[in-house]
Amino acid sequence: MSDSRRVAYDVLRAVHESDAYANLLLPAAIDRAGLTEKDAALATELTYGTLRRQGTYDAVIADAAGREVTAIDPEVLDALRLGAHQILSTRIASHAAVHETVSLVRRVAGQGRTGFANAVLRRIARDTPGEWLTRIESAARSDDERLAYAGSHPVWIIRAFRRALAAEGRADELDELLRADNASPRVTLAVLPGLGERPAGLAPTPYSPVGMRSGGGDPRDVVASGLVRVQDEGSQLAALALTRAAPVRSGERWLDLCAGPGGKTALLAAEALAHGAVLEANEPVPARAGLVRQALAAVPLAVQVSEQDGRERAGAGTYDRILVDAPCTGLGALRRRPEARWRKQAADVPALSALQTELLTAAVDALAPGGIVAYVTCSPHLAETAAVVADVMRARPVLEEIDARAVLQRVARTPLDLPAPADGSGHAQLWPHRHGTDGMFVALLRK
Repeated sequence: MSDSRRVAYDVLRAVHESDAYANLLLPAAIDRAGLTEKDAALATELTYGTLRRQGTYDAVIADAAGREVTAIDPEVLDALRLGAHQILSTRIASHAAVHETVSLVRRVAGQGRTGFANAVLRRIARDTPGEWLTRIESAARSDDERLAYAGSHPVWIIRAFRRALAAEGRADELDELLRADNASPRVTLAVLPGLGERPAGLAPTPYSPVGMRSGGGDPRDVVASGLVRVQDEGSQLAALALTRAAPVRSGERWLDLCAGPGGKTALLAAEALAHGAVLEANEPVPARAGLVRQALAAVPLAVQVSEQDGRERAGAGTYDRILVDAPCTGLGALRRRPEARWRKQAADVPALSALQTELLTAAVDALAPGGIVAYVTCSPHLAETAAVVADVMRARPVLEEIDARAVLQRVARTPLDLPAPADGSGHAQLWPHRHGTDGMFVALLRK
């Protein structure tokens, strides 16, 4: 059994058994195993590919095994998922995928489970990916369940995506969005404005004026100084929408209310330094607050980082700009954190929406007259985005909405495809399939 497969398997088990995050666990696992660059790339593809397509593979495994996946021992099931990915979605020879996966099952679950694993995998290998897709789609009980099998997303997420796209008159883009979520995203970098220089050989991103495309390989050497950071282009644009929504007056007071893990905070700090503003940050989770301080270390600006509940931290009428990068379902980042689609539930949304509303309300109350708050989520779910903004604006009639789409067009290097929402609001929604970014929502409100 190859080291790449064992690393991928161990990460899958940690994700499913301990609610670990693959993006945090995998790099350390690769380092511990001492994988070569080629083997590290294979381990990464096996891990993320298996997680992204887990819904499809589970339907295939259930059919091939003649039983629901819930009836299969978890340690064997993760091995079968890994094997199914190799057979159906890579160029690895089927006989090699079967052999390696059976060896893996022997090692992690014992000789007694190998016969079952071998039979299931050989059954999968007998048919083509297209034939399997036809078979599992034909077993679907509804169009949405068919999409769930084919697109490897839970039904509730498919419905949420459809509603959000329909709000822009783009419901016909749903299939394209699902495909984008199942593709490996390119690594994007941000150069802190006024502090870092663009490393040679890297191309600018299409939209963010501080963004670059990684040329491939491990970006850690490039980001060692802290002045160049791995950061999604959508996150860069969300932070810059706040700092560049209106001219900055020297001495402005800014607050990043939900700062962890600190990527947007560092960008805000660089912008504050350039314009003579003061920045404060808040993150209630101590470990994440530590990450914020680490992210800020490269910026020569004194930033106070507090660890309070954001609903109590903000204060009253004192800040000129506040970023509320609110806790959310993360449905806009399923390319990068594919396990979230299987971990989150529709039942999680009401509590998150309530928290988001409370955080945004607290931020609005903390604004000085004329101050601006940016409400940002990495989710397109309407209950976490437009509904939250509408609720807060009804409760706080002192607010006016700035056209976030127009601000982003001014910030962006090239024009963004940002259709106006049917409700006439001024918010902006970025999309993986349309912009190549995470699905960031941005609303700008002035007091």
